[in-house]
Parts: sequence; structure tokens; C-alpha cells
Amino acid sequence: MITLYCFRPAPGLPDLSPFVVKAMTLLKLAGLEYELNDKGYARAPKGKLPYIDDEGVIVADSTFIRWHIEETSGFDFDAHLSPEQKAAGWAVEKMCEEHLYWLIVRDRWMDEANFERGPGRIFDRVPAPARALVKRMIRGKVKKSLHLQGLGRHSAEEAARLGVRDIETLATLLGDKPYLFGEDPCGADATVFAFIAATLSPSWESPIRDAAVAASNLVAYRDRLMNRFFGDMA
Repeated sequence: MITLYCFRPAPGLPDLSPFVVKAMTLLKLAGLEYELNDKGYARAPKGKLPYIDDEGVIVADSTFIRWHIEETSGFDFDAHLSPEQKAAGWAVEKMCEEHLYWLIVRDRWMDEANFERGPGRIFDRVPAPARALVKRMIRGKVKKSLHLQGLGRHSAEEAARLGVRDIETLATLLGDKPYLFGEDPCGADATVFAFIAATLSPSWESPIRDAAVAASNLVAYRDRLMNRFFGDMA
């Protein structure tokens, strides 16, 4: 049995992290059974979640988890795609993971109200006397990472404009199709679903979320995949 190391559920989400939700969706799409463990962060081999333990084989990072699934199970997430569609799927995934992700992080970690409704819940398990200090320390690291990455250097208005463009791009690419490339989901759908679900979460307020709420096809896409893979939360 595969063990997937995760954080914890959030309002409307199977997990706080879109990368964990991506890994969950990939495992479900491949038809593999797994169990969740939310106590593995301290042992995370790359200092982040998710990672899996597949009968003693440790695999960290959601993309490497995908490749591990394909290599060990023989399941091809993109078997029905053309080479051009596979390339487009990779590009869309990287837009979500390397651009939209950091804009979401900025809004959810740097805005006080958003932080307390969302990421701040991660610290509920920290003993009360140390909680405020740990929160300050981790938020400071996140702020530094945002600055080094570059998106933390923009004004709030500039960052929102970039995020809204990402959402509009995803809505245009999806169009009226049920999944990114037609009637069946592919590997990139696991990523896009995870990030659209995170964007639509009611636990934060942002122009980026407003843009996603206004895109009816993205809301329907989130609902379609949520019903298919996480019916108990739909």
C-alpha cells in the first residue's frame, strides 16, 4: 500500500496544498489504493510535501510521484494525447506550479486575514506558547522566498493582474471541453484541477479568486473533477 504524506484538509479542499491534491488525484486517476499520513513533514526528504512511501521506496515531489506511478504501474496518464498536447500540458502545469502558485502563496501568506483562515491553520498543532514565534519565523521565510522568486517584489495590484491573467488563460484553454484535452482527463488535469480548486477555496479573498469564480467553465471543471475523485467532499 502506498502512503501519501500530506498536510490536512481545508474548507472545500482534500488538502491545504495543491501539490498534495495533485498527487492524490494522480493516484486516484491511476486506480491505485493509498493511505494518508499527516505526520510526515519533519521527515520529508526535500523539506516539503507531498512525498510517498511505496513499499519502502520514498519518492518526493508531485511530478516525480507521477513518473514513479507510470514507471512502476505501467499506467500512462497521457496515452490518449498527441505529442503537441503533451507539450501543451507540461507548459500549463508549469504555469500553475511556478507562477500561479507563488501568486496564491503571496495572497494567502502575506495577507493577515487570508493567512489566519488558511495557512495559519497549519500551526494549530504547535504548542500555544511557541505558536506566535513559529508563525512569525515561517512567514518570514515565505516572504523571503517570494522576494527571491521575484513575484514578491510586485505591488498587490501588479501581482493580482498577473494572477488574473493566469486564470483567464486557463479558462480560455479549457473552453467548453470537460477536461483540458477532450473527453478524458490526463496528467495535466490533476495539476490544473488542484490549482483551480485551491483558487476557488472559500478560505481567502483575492482578485485572483474573484476571476476564478467568474469563470463558469473553471467552476464546473472543479466540480466535475471533485465529484469524480472526491465525491465525499463535492
